[in-house]
Amino acid sequence: MAKAKNRAGKTRSIPKKRLPSRHVTEGPARAPHRSYLYAMGLTEKEIHQPLVGVATCWNEAAPCNIALSRQAQAAKKGVSEAGGTPREFATITVTDGIAMGHEGMKSSLVSRDLIADSVELTMRGHCYDALVGLAGCDKSLPGMMMSMIRLNVPSVFVYGGTILPGRFQGRDVTVVDVFEGVGMHASGKMSDSELLELESVACPCAGSCGGQFTANTMACVSEAIGLALPASSGAPASYESRDSFVEDAGRAVMHALAKNIRPRDICTREAFDNAATVVAATGGSTNAALHLPAMAHEAGIKFTLQDVARIFKKTPYIADLMPGGKYTATDMYKVGGVSIVIKELLDNGLLNGDCLTVTGKTLKQNARGVKFPKNQDVVYRIKDAITPTGGVVGLKGSLAPDGAIVKVAGMQSLVFRGPARVFDCEETAFEAVVSDKVKEGDVIIIRYEGPKGGPGMREMLSTTAALYGKGMGEKVALITDGRFSGGTRGFCIGHVGPEAAVGGPIGLLKNGDIITIDANKGRLDVELSKTELEKRKKRWKPRRTNHNSGAIWRYAQTVGPASGGAVVHPGAEGETHTYTDI
Repeated sequence: MAKAKNRAGKTRSIPKKRLPSRHVTEGPARAPHRSYLYAMGLTEKEIHQPLVGVATCWNEAAPCNIALSRQAQAAKKGVSEAGGTPREFATITVTDGIAMGHEGMKSSLVSRDLIADSVELTMRGHCYDALVGLAGCDKSLPGMMMSMIRLNVPSVFVYGGTILPGRFQGRDVTVVDVFEGVGMHASGKMSDSELLELESVACPCAGSCGGQFTANTMACVSEAIGLALPASSGAPASYESRDSFVEDAGRAVMHALAKNIRPRDICTREAFDNAATVVAATGGSTNAALHLPAMAHEAGIKFTLQDVARIFKKTPYIADLMPGGKYTATDMYKVGGVSIVIKELLDNGLLNGDCLTVTGKTLKQNARGVKFPKNQDVVYRIKDAITPTGGVVGLKGSLAPDGAIVKVAGMQSLVFRGPARVFDCEETAFEAVVSDKVKEGDVIIIRYEGPKGGPGMREMLSTTAALYGKGMGEKVALITDGRFSGGTRGFCIGHVGPEAAVGGPIGLLKNGDIITIDANKGRLDVELSKTELEKRKKRWKPRRTNHNSGAIWRYAQTVGPASGGAVVHPGAEGETHTYTDI
């Protein structure tokens, strides 16, 4: 019988007979297994306590992940103090800021599923009883949460924290300003020395990209869906106060283990609705419309791009955050963090407050003591919303029968019509932008960048940021079957489905075809008759990629459409049991 202490010091019994670790620690037949644990310095008592995986995505690839190893030690302390035995392990990350704008970005989305797979295999192989997962960069957050839901083992998610803003010419800047600086430099609006100064100050410390980009969006999701402790996602990575939240997560996972609170008890359909609502209210990344369906898939819940878009359409946009707004994630933390967004949405009936969270309490109970701050304009009241509908809009039409998505936060006009300029990869589109071969009024089409066609569904931040840097941000539109960074702004439409690689309409376009976009009505169309589209479809032939072996080839063989989350396995519907019930 293993015992765990709660924060009040009381002891809770956790029967070892129902824990996965019994398969490696209990009985005479497991003497060889225990010998390995003794070799690492564990005591007999520690071996017979619950074994808790502490998974991190630490690496030296980027500032997003560099603080995770330090934070893991705090999580382990919390686990130990609560009567568990922590076992730290690491998985990979592909950091989008480094991978952006070249072939490396094909690895990014693939890494999300590899992260989930590698955490799953480590947990299964060593029969760990619970999981604390720490993540920093874009794909590592959903990847870690996907593994939690897939395993259905008591789990607590921890975000590594945002980076602090840099200062350049008297204003706050983020890495997106550097990407946009490339376009300004190309058009003669920024000198060599200014670009060097900007790149030197934009990222001053550890932490994930500083606006409401994908990492901070998914961090908000972790609290809204209930897998993270309340208020745990806000503190910047460099703040020592973050370590106390991480330590609490270690204690909390032992509480969840004692109470048998599992991720699928938390991640219900209503909880996914809540998460999408918070994304919309904060003007979050369009990537959430890819990751939420993938997380739901792990729980056997059908939650598609269109379900996300439906919620976005009815949710007020209330947090004035970059890239569409003017504030960073650190600014939101200083006024109360995502907790105040959740509280305001709850108070106005826009969230389901009865959803269970990892604390064992409901979302409403967690938010009970939160007060909305005065004398600030980072987060608005619902009655004073920046816009009455969410910062992200779903689209459908003859160019996107399966749907598409656009981030409209901060945009002035939501309607666009113009001739197509067609490119079959991002590099050629980027070159056309920086060499002034794209004209005002054009609709840039970047295709064969979808999950299968890329393969890997690359982000297009280099191209979209260059457009803004050249002063053409809302003077052109960009449409792709790939996706966008959370830092993208402008009339940029992604996740177009079906993708070009499977013969979707985007693969049938020619230069000069007239494209119409109406984000007010949720429409994305090409002004061609059905007869003409069918004629072109008969002449269309699939393209062969350069990835015909290795991990990216294997991904392309199994990946599904973006509208369903670009998932690579059957999900909970294919299960006969979950790991935690072995």
